[in-house]
Amino acid sequence: MERENQTGERNFLLLGFTEDSDLQSFFFGLLLSMYLVTITGNLLIIVAIISDPHLHMPMYLFLSNLSIADIGFTSTTIPKVLQNIHTQSKFISFSGCITQIFFFIVFGCLDNLLLSVMAYDRFVAICHPLHYVVIMNSCFCAMLALGSWIVSVMSSLPETLTVLRLSFCTNMEIPHFFCDLPEVLKLACSDTLVNNIVTYSITIVIAGFPFSGILLSYSKIFSSILRIPSAGGKYKAFSTCGSHLLVVLLFYSNGLGVYLSSAATSSSRMSLVASLMYSIVTPMLNPFIYSLRNKDMQKALGKLLRKIMLLGEGTIAGLP
Repeated sequence: MERENQTGERNFLLLGFTEDSDLQSFFFGLLLSMYLVTITGNLLIIVAIISDPHLHMPMYLFLSNLSIADIGFTSTTIPKVLQNIHTQSKFISFSGCITQIFFFIVFGCLDNLLLSVMAYDRFVAICHPLHYVVIMNSCFCAMLALGSWIVSVMSSLPETLTVLRLSFCTNMEIPHFFCDLPEVLKLACSDTLVNNIVTYSITIVIAGFPFSGILLSYSKIFSSILRIPSAGGKYKAFSTCGSHLLVVLLFYSNGLGVYLSSAATSSSRMSLVASLMYSIVTPMLNPFIYSLRNKDMQKALGKLLRKIMLLGEGTIAGLP
């Protein structure tokens, strides 16, 4: 199936979740609710960190960047899905598809790198507490955050630009709810060897090295915690990294599920479910994980919500 838009640009067809109109309405409500919860939760985290001076520390700097990445990650795909369901149109332009691929990779890489940086932050805090302020100074932390953004963009560019060299067959149907790079490459008529080499090389570097860094950091952390004599001391030390560890497990288990489902089975339905978990469920749960397990974040969010409520009451009281 080959379709062109009014400018002559070829369109891809996103098959999405289902053809059933009733189920489409269900998915529209479900995805819209999850998207709004994701945006609201992560925005509250960002605003709480900015507004509370007690949270102006390295860990919360990285957390605010992670929340920005999560907002970008879900906003890359979900609004287009909602638009397609609402308009009963499954088409996405070639340029729109390339844009989705670029930003999906950018924010996916950024999540990965920030989780690695946060693991290093927890390693320094627990294993070298006396040198924490010196090592994790503001300049170094800013460089780590900025470097994560730069590396993410530079990693996404080769994977995205190499798609532009491909020619595509008449079948432009993508069995997904967004332009997933592996699915797009399957539609190409030209040789995709260069694309596969670039994709696997970057994936090994961007996913492999940060994940190895996380494993190394936590091996050192657990080793230090086990040497603490008191049970209370062990609990206090572990509680400082428990939220991050839970987010890491959620992120990598869902990411692994996406690739295992696509490699182990030809069923696009399994791949859709795994991708949905990876692209929206994980970013939606992250604010809850950090706020429920972090007393400082709970206090900051409480103050922020009280300010919002007072502001709302003042606005209502001022109405004629």
